[in-house]
Amino acid sequence: MSEPRLADHDLAVLVEDWLDWDQTAERIGVTPAKVRTMVRDHELAAAVPVPGRGPRVPALFLDDEGLPVKGLPGLLTVLHDAGFDDRECIAWIFLDADLPGRPIDALRENRGSEVKRRAQALGF
Repeated sequence: MSEPRLADHDLAVLVEDWLDWDQTAERIGVTPAKVRTMVRDHELAAAVPVPGRGPRVPALFLDDEGLPVKGLPGLLTVLHDAGFDDRECIAWIFLDADLPGRPIDALRENRGSEVKRRAQALGF
């Protein structure tokens, strides 16, 4: 039996806390329009975790100061370059990738080098 595709994972189960555009904007200190721009520019990623609701940003994508976690924008760019969409990026970042913990945990603990290295290998 094969592994499920990243796009098939239930993001509502993988990601515990989500922020809508307004909540994200408030935490970062920008407008909701700027949040959409940040998602488009791969500084953040968003998805619809529950059908019928709007897009949300994982709360763990923001650090304690309300900024995108260090290394996240670069990681998102690498994953998008490998052909991932935002939904697949979020699933990959919240799944255990044979690291000591999930990639999001490594990023939040300033251990992003190995995460980025593994993401770069996906493009080959």
